[in-house]
Amino acid sequence: MFDTVAALALLQYGDSAFPAGGFAFSWGVEGLAADGHLPGPDALDQLIADHLTFRWASMDRPLLCRAYSAESLDAIASIDRLAEAMTPSAQLRDGSHRAGRALLGIAVRLGGASSTGYRAYVATDPRLGHLPVVQALALRDAGLDLPAAQLLSGWTLVTGLVSAAVRLGSIGHVEAQQALTAARPVLADLLANDLPDDLLPSSFTPLIDIAVTRGPSRHVRMFAT
Repeated sequence: MFDTVAALALLQYGDSAFPAGGFAFSWGVEGLAADGHLPGPDALDQLIADHLTFRWASMDRPLLCRAYSAESLDAIASIDRLAEAMTPSAQLRDGSHRAGRALLGIAVRLGGASSTGYRAYVATDPRLGHLPVVQALALRDAGLDLPAAQLLSGWTLVTGLVSAAVRLGSIGHVEAQQALTAARPVLADLLANDLPDDLLPSSFTPLIDIAVTRGPSRHVRMFAT
């Protein structure tokens, strides 16, 4: 049956106005656009599909699932350190920390019990606070079940990528809606496949990684990643 309360929570936490700082991150869109790798809407659609398939589904999603199901804050911290170890790019690690800690701060201010408890861990260890781990805590605190948390995690990545492309002038607002529409079946297909319990988080998006890593050398930047 349709769960109205859960749907409203999805709308709230998935709203672009939710103050978690996601507008500061392009996750490679800015660098790829600057290097001429986003010539139009089709290229953006492919970028979104690559992000979802080769990074989110194999890296962020399993980390989120492990953290959501963890029974203690110590176990969550171990998963967070795994996220740190499996992210070789310093820029992507920093971006994940910054985005995760911003979301954690909001979740604490909204009264999330798990988020509040975990903030003490994050405050004492700079390796902690990766975005997918914090998403698990924040969305669990918000009353969302694991399938809904996975859906929201994937969808906020999609909307963040599309929003960055619009702000950079790579696409217009109508093309943005077309990109969101094209991304929906990609994410739905990924979510339809269950994750193996022993899946080791990993990613393979070399072009995106290079674009993010080159960020500090660019003279003008709009985004942190």
